[in-house]
Amino acid sequence: MKIKSTLSVLLLTLIFGFASCNSEEITATQNGDSNASTVLSTSQNLTAKVGNCAEVPGWASQNGGTTGGGNAAETVVTTYAQLKAAIENSAVKVVKVTGTITITTRLSFQDQSGKTIYGASGAKLVSTDQTKANSGIINIKRCTNIIIRNLIFEGPGAYDTDGWDNAIIDDCQNVWVDHCEFRDGVDGNLDIKNKSNYVTVSYTKFAYLKPPKAGGSGGTDDHRFSNLIGSSDSATADRGNLKITFARCWWAPGCKERMPRVRFGQVHIINSYFNSTVSNKCIAAGFEANIRVENNVFEGVKTPIDLMTGYTAVTAVGNIFTSTTGNTAGSNTAFTPPYSIVTLAASAVKADITASAGATFTGNTCGSF
Repeated sequence: MKIKSTLSVLLLTLIFGFASCNSEEITATQNGDSNASTVLSTSQNLTAKVGNCAEVPGWASQNGGTTGGGNAAETVVTTYAQLKAAIENSAVKVVKVTGTITITTRLSFQDQSGKTIYGASGAKLVSTDQTKANSGIINIKRCTNIIIRNLIFEGPGAYDTDGWDNAIIDDCQNVWVDHCEFRDGVDGNLDIKNKSNYVTVSYTKFAYLKPPKAGGSGGTDDHRFSNLIGSSDSATADRGNLKITFARCWWAPGCKERMPRVRFGQVHIINSYFNSTVSNKCIAAGFEANIRVENNVFEGVKTPIDLMTGYTAVTAVGNIFTSTTGNTAGSNTAFTPPYSIVTLAASAVKADITASAGATFTGNTCGSF
């Protein structure tokens, strides 16, 4: 197994043109799985080619893979009108966002396939609307083969009006959200629901920097709830779907709950960092949730793993818990991912994530996967 894993690392190095590895040990983690992940003892700042990535991590690598708009010609946008037109035009395959764009009406990205939306350095989409009807930045619906990269999504702050999230992935397949930041969503930061499948969220930061607004019609005075996977226990069409990987993500200060809250899905949370001191709970295993929690770091948080009513299984392996309270254990045996993914040792996660998660690229550049 060690020989096989080493050959895999060498092959990835050739494909991506990675920087030379340091001399620290590279091993394989077994955890009783037939598909052992490759574990790196430190972050090595590995960078792949620009544009169409040769390798997508996690669930988005399955079902034919995820390439987005590939190396198609870019359409550069600097205003809301230009962004709206480019997103709605199915002939536009790569959209480059430059500067800060204020979202006057929530963007509708529907019924398209093979598209990349990415930001130049510092690109930001901002919504200031906290109303139920008009909040939110983008609704991605019935789309396939989509890449969203290097963008900051900034909402006006949490306010429980049963409004909209900064972004929603609804009934989509093969979506890769990479090196983005979602902060201060009205209802949440990024939700994935309604039969969505084969989704990877990597090197993405979730945070709440603005104080929550109390008194909303939904009844929660502090609704800094970041990520909901599956919208309802009654949404039984989600069975067999919601295959999602969160790899090298950061649930940062301000997040209260839903990091993420999962129903139905086979969700792999790996090499991620949780350090919100205002947390009530982090990962929440809800109805028929099947979650693998692997090589993460939980620091100063409450209830790292919340086993709710009706969950299927949670496997927790290789995690580090520092100054936490509440449950840290899994229960039953969760799924084994069908893919291999380059994995950091948990001891290297905090430094890697705090340096690299979020919109830290200069543009459409692939990362260490």
